[in-house]
Amino acid sequence: MSAPDVVIVGAGVVGASCAYHLARAGLRCVVLDRARGPGEGSTGRATGGFRAQYATEINVRLSLRSREALRSFRDDTGVDPGFAPVGYLFLADRADQLDELRAANRMQRRLGLDEARVIDRDAIAAINPHVALDGVVGASWCPSDGVMRPLEILRGYLEAAQRAGAELRWDQDVGGLERDRDGRITHVQTRAGSIAASHVVNAGGAWAAAIARKAGVDLPVAPLRRQVAITAPTRALPATFPMTIWLGDGFHLRVRDDRVLLLRPTPGAPDDPWSDRVEPRWLDELAATTAARVPPLREVAIDRERAWAGLYEMSPDHHAILGPAPGCPNLILANGSSGHGVMHAPALGALVAEIIAHGAARSLDVRALRPSRFAEGEPIVGSSLL
Repeated sequence: MSAPDVVIVGAGVVGASCAYHLARAGLRCVVLDRARGPGEGSTGRATGGFRAQYATEINVRLSLRSREALRSFRDDTGVDPGFAPVGYLFLADRADQLDELRAANRMQRRLGLDEARVIDRDAIAAINPHVALDGVVGASWCPSDGVMRPLEILRGYLEAAQRAGAELRWDQDVGGLERDRDGRITHVQTRAGSIAASHVVNAGGAWAAAIARKAGVDLPVAPLRRQVAITAPTRALPATFPMTIWLGDGFHLRVRDDRVLLLRPTPGAPDDPWSDRVEPRWLDELAATTAARVPPLREVAIDRERAWAGLYEMSPDHHAILGPAPGCPNLILANGSSGHGVMHAPALGALVAEIIAHGAARSLDVRALRPSRFAEGEPIVGSSLL
């Protein structure tokens, strides 16, 4: 392969989507990843929720764009992404939460998410009769939201990108990003040698800030450790169980392969965000919460040996950072999705391809996601609930 047009750093789902869309646009791509193979980073630890119920316009638009791609994913890549529209149910236990859900719902419907609606307790019980509604005052519901399989989406993009001419190189840690006098990156340094490229894409996920620093770029992305528990095999809940989230404390659950995935944010920051260890006390508290809120799971044990921890890549306003890095115009940032990386990867990869091939995103106005917004004092503002 001759010198590539684009070097993509990171072969998680966002980097894979970038490679797929860039290769389809006719650009020569090399994808570098420090792992030994696919799925060893954050993508392999994602739980696979998909929703368009967000409180900001840009996130709704990214989701709608990604949903289109998921619906055609099998035809496009040859791999079934496992997208199942079982719905997302956000449960409010306070009037102010319900007011925020109503405000978000008005915006969602204005953008075309007509099936999303705010519902009362009777409608909640009809949609999900498996959960206790103590203290719940209402909810928002969207039946076209649902779940998917992150590793299959990753596989689909990587395989299709390779068929289109992209090259994958594993076990390739980036040692440096050389720049010229105009601030542009000229070469990517790895232990296997130097790679010249016209553009570099930072798709490093939770490791993105360290990659950016190699080019002298300050990227405000930090890792956030999230823990996931999984039950023993059970048929206590149906496969069509909707993703259900209690807004008060973030407890949520979904069904996957005859087990139930259970999550709740861990209060406070752990001493080591990179640790794989799952705290026993967190599992104890999660088990008690599950028994109280999901009666069919009261006699179903948590498989403690299978619990895991993964990383979100958090930006200051919990939205993606997308576009050329300030002062380094051929370093394209696709970072900081803040827990939404898998669901927005189809849109982000397509937009990165537009930025590189055409000089700007054409299919979606992404000015809100520009990397300079924090320095300009214009972070994205939206409800903390969604």
